[in-house]
Amino acid sequence: MPKNTKQLLVFLFLSAGIFNISTAHDIDVTGVARVLLYEQQSNEYQLSIVDQQVPPIYNIENILPDRCESLEPSRFSYKFSCQPALNIDDSITFPWTFEGVVVIAQWIDGSDVSGYFPGDGNFVDVPLSQLKAGAASISSLASTYLELGAEHILFGIDHLLFVLGLLLLLKGLWVVIQTITAFTVAHSITLAFAVLGIFPIPNAPIEVLIALSIVLLAREVIMGHKGKKTLAHSKPWIVAFIFGLFHGFGFAGALGELGLSDSDIPMALLFFNLGVEAGQIAFIFFLIGINFLFNKLIKNLMPSIQRGLAYGLGGIAMFWFLERLPALVLIS
Repeated sequence: MPKNTKQLLVFLFLSAGIFNISTAHDIDVTGVARVLLYEQQSNEYQLSIVDQQVPPIYNIENILPDRCESLEPSRFSYKFSCQPALNIDDSITFPWTFEGVVVIAQWIDGSDVSGYFPGDGNFVDVPLSQLKAGAASISSLASTYLELGAEHILFGIDHLLFVLGLLLLLKGLWVVIQTITAFTVAHSITLAFAVLGIFPIPNAPIEVLIALSIVLLAREVIMGHKGKKTLAHSKPWIVAFIFGLFHGFGFAGALGELGLSDSDIPMALLFFNLGVEAGQIAFIFFLIGINFLFNKLIKNLMPSIQRGLAYGLGGIAMFWFLERLPALVLIS
């Protein structure tokens, strides 16, 4: 059975009998167990197993973080407390050989979050970040999202190539500062809009537009080397701002990699954006250093190298554009 079909069946089973612990459910057919996690007051929790065929957990403390302790155990419902409360750094590891587990978490703020977690044949690991657990502390939230933001920009090749294209286009430190600032402000705005749900946009058109922005930027660099100046050369911050709006929506997709409780969204956005900026600044300084070194060693070849980079950027981005274009057809 295909994995997506199996997950769909699991959720259908779940929706049909999620509040009835005795609901029949043949795990031999789906290979998936169902679990409910309730957050109660005073950092206390209840873990309920929907399926009676699931082997009982005889010592629940073995599957919980070390700081958690068991309270009033029973065969299919387990109560425990954690000091401090469960958070995005924690996980629950079930000692089951099933193909996966569907978990529905009901947090004390009234939010319900569900997720499917595949097993490895021996255990099923459930990261609570994917169930939108709260942050352990501001420092934990900061380190998590700073790292995520920096990783996203440094491993997001399309975003790095756009920044490279901007630096190939620009002349003078002040112009560089103005243009990069405009790009930063723009992607910060749309990142916040997307994550807060103010102006959500499907990912497919954004990926197409990001590729197209690099193609157009590469063209402007080449036109500049041919002596043809356009708006991108006279007012590059305007172009950077417009294209930065697209890239901000692209950044927003990364925040889906970790769960966000509603109360953590503002701080997570701040630190994620700071991480993006830190990675971006590091990349810019790296490029400036490489440019300085090459100017010292092979200054006469720099115009040819820059033209070659522009053609390379355009070629790669055009390939991405054509590769991503068919995804637009799949948008319903």
